[in-house]
Amino acid sequence: MSATPRVVVIGAGIVGANLADELTARGWDRVTVVDQGPLPLTGGSTSHAPGLVFQTNASRTMTAFAGYTVEKLAGIDVDGAWCFNQVGGLEVATTPERLADLHRKQGWATSWGVESQVVDADECVRLHPLVDRDRILGGLHIPTDGLAKASRAVVALARRAEARGARFQGSTRVTGIEQAGGRVTGVRTPDGVIPADIVVSCAGFWGQELGAMVGMDVPLLPLAHQFVWTGQVPDLVGRNDELSEASLPILRHQDQDLYYRERVDRLGIGSYAHRPMPVDLRELPQGSSEDMDVRESSMPSMLPFTEEDFAPVWEQSQLLLPSLRSSKIDTGFNGIFSFTPDGGPLIGESADVAGFWIAEAVWVTHSAGVARAVAQLLVDGRSEIDLHGCDVHRFEDVQLAPEYVSETSQQNFVEIYDVLHPLQPRLSPRDLRVSPFHARQEQLGAVFLEGGGWERPHWYEANAALVDELPAEWVPPERDAWAAQFWSPIAAAEAWKTRTAVAMYDMTPLKRLEVSGPGALALLQRLTTGEMDKSVGAVTYTLTLDEAGGIRSDLTVARLGEQLFQVGANGPLDLDHLRRQAPDDGSVQIRDTTGGTCCIGLWGPRARDVVRGLTTDDFSNDGLKYFRAKRARIGGVPVTAMRLSYVGELGWEIYTSADNGRRLWDVLWAAGQGHGIVAAGRAAFNSLRLEKGYRAWGHDMTTEHDPYEAGLGFAVRKQKKDDFVGREAVAWMSGDTVSRRLSCLTIDDGRSVVLGHEPVFVDGRPVGYVTSAAFGHTVGRPIAYAWLPASATVGTSVEIEYFGTRIAATVAAEPLVDPDMTRLRG
Repeated sequence: MSATPRVVVIGAGIVGANLADELTARGWDRVTVVDQGPLPLTGGSTSHAPGLVFQTNASRTMTAFAGYTVEKLAGIDVDGAWCFNQVGGLEVATTPERLADLHRKQGWATSWGVESQVVDADECVRLHPLVDRDRILGGLHIPTDGLAKASRAVVALARRAEARGARFQGSTRVTGIEQAGGRVTGVRTPDGVIPADIVVSCAGFWGQELGAMVGMDVPLLPLAHQFVWTGQVPDLVGRNDELSEASLPILRHQDQDLYYRERVDRLGIGSYAHRPMPVDLRELPQGSSEDMDVRESSMPSMLPFTEEDFAPVWEQSQLLLPSLRSSKIDTGFNGIFSFTPDGGPLIGESADVAGFWIAEAVWVTHSAGVARAVAQLLVDGRSEIDLHGCDVHRFEDVQLAPEYVSETSQQNFVEIYDVLHPLQPRLSPRDLRVSPFHARQEQLGAVFLEGGGWERPHWYEANAALVDELPAEWVPPERDAWAAQFWSPIAAAEAWKTRTAVAMYDMTPLKRLEVSGPGALALLQRLTTGEMDKSVGAVTYTLTLDEAGGIRSDLTVARLGEQLFQVGANGPLDLDHLRRQAPDDGSVQIRDTTGGTCCIGLWGPRARDVVRGLTTDDFSNDGLKYFRAKRARIGGVPVTAMRLSYVGELGWEIYTSADNGRRLWDVLWAAGQGHGIVAAGRAAFNSLRLEKGYRAWGHDMTTEHDPYEAGLGFAVRKQKKDDFVGREAVAWMSGDTVSRRLSCLTIDDGRSVVLGHEPVFVDGRPVGYVTSAAFGHTVGRPIAYAWLPASATVGTSVEIEYFGTRIAATVAAEPLVDPDMTRLRG
């Protein structure tokens, strides 16, 4: 049996200890864990973590991480002392808006398989008698939540990992990462170099510093967060012994940005209600145990308490928990935690130095789950849980700027307990990336939302008058207050014009990659499920899979030359994947061309009428067939036109360079005036694409799903002449072998619009969840796509739970519009 890789884990906190445990459990016995602080209490965030484990999250991945943390920590102890106390969790509402949001969260919990219940005020008080009954309206109770004793868990995990061969080394500061030939070779310390084939940074808020050692951007911001211990609370006296510590559920009062936990006869109170407090790591003590005072009151990660910031929330705490009026604040500190631009953890391997990995910005709540995922990546090559929302390479370059990371991370701190709508955009920073059409869009009253730094029109106020012209069957119903946010009935008018006339969509923000060179074809053949060796001008919708057949992404690949391909991708992760997979012999060049180009989707039954007078090139059905591309000139502008449409109408994606973009917009706009042309936004686009059954990767399918489950088996060419990643895994699969399926639902009442992540019930049992949803303006009823058991065939009646109410829906045959594709191919 060959030796396992030499792994050095930097950071002996809850993430590093979990990772050592997970790796050694998989047979990797050459694992060394180093930390600059003394063992076991090293002075990082783990040493002072409050330990609240709330599992429910809008993200299925984050909930799965937390669920595994609960399972794992509940199964370990230190000499009989607990590492996880499953006291349950209770989140209380003091406003109707918060109570409604608790019903939404209860829906998430049901979708992701976590037992939960929204309870009334009386039940809240029964569960947590310290709460003032008159101040609350209800709460969300999750019995399996609880308290993690992080510092004790580290001891248990380290003992287990050491028994399998791991080594833990404290008081060891990392001063550099050794590398050769683009790979890590070791970790440099004051005592010498520790040889390594793989290095994983689990350094928490010191992660930026470690990443910089290999030139890797680690977009996190250390922020201080207030926590206090009260003195003795009279109503807690006698409830708990020193061993159990707590019996009341952990409590969150999110209307005031507060949380609470018991410790014998005292309460711990954490607050996010204060101003953001960024931390400069250069001002923290670093070094060996001789250099650091690691008493609980003065660890490097525990800054002096600022009483003035806590005073207002102490008053709020006494209102919610009247028992505190007989107590006082005993001790307090401002503890350092890591925040990121989107609130997610950071997992992944350096793009430049092979073997250097990070697992940063991970809280105790998700620690075991993240560690398992990283161990699976290292040992098996893939995680069983989808990680696209955690991958460190998910950010665009502009989002890695220190100014962006600082502002957005601080904003996430402020909003951490806010009720946020899924479409709610940032107020700042904005206008980071705009298409060449931006000035024209502003003139038309575009309402912009933001994604990936791009300003994206969702509808145009210039089309408001069209709402009054809508035929009766196109008039959308009024929405409830939640679904009506960041939406306008103008979207219905834009969808109507797309189906009956012609519309211009700004497709510029979609990621475009240029893959060229003598090895380009071979690379794309190996990475995709489709046949890439087609004639110049061919456009192919295809998938990239992992070795297990999970959908890594879906791509649209246009062959523009013998050695030149344009790849329509989903985001930065596709660029990272292609670059990693490219041969190192220079035979393939990969460029992100998104910022230097732009794209207009010109779609609708009168699209051909618009371009007819602008070009001498043949845009007839025979001149440019469906899923073909050609270079042409439109109104004198050099373009690449691709005959495809994600709204299900005749038309083209028309690309040109950014400097020609506004001219392209102007000539199309002018030529379209006699044909009823409108500019249309993402709200209409999303409705139209769901009516055609078009999937959105990351929402409708991920690496956790195979092509046949996702209804994309048509994109897999099992008999293509060249081998491709995932081929062996999907060889036996078909639409008949699946046990679950991404299914189209239509909502029976024709009015209720859901937004995504809601649970779906069959015969009263939760069996799946909604992925994407919109009102189908063409079909006149709401549409939802959902993962359901394969037994839920067309015609099956289901229910979707929306804010605690069950809405009847029916599994429908897809696509709902133009199943014969006559509109697209006409």
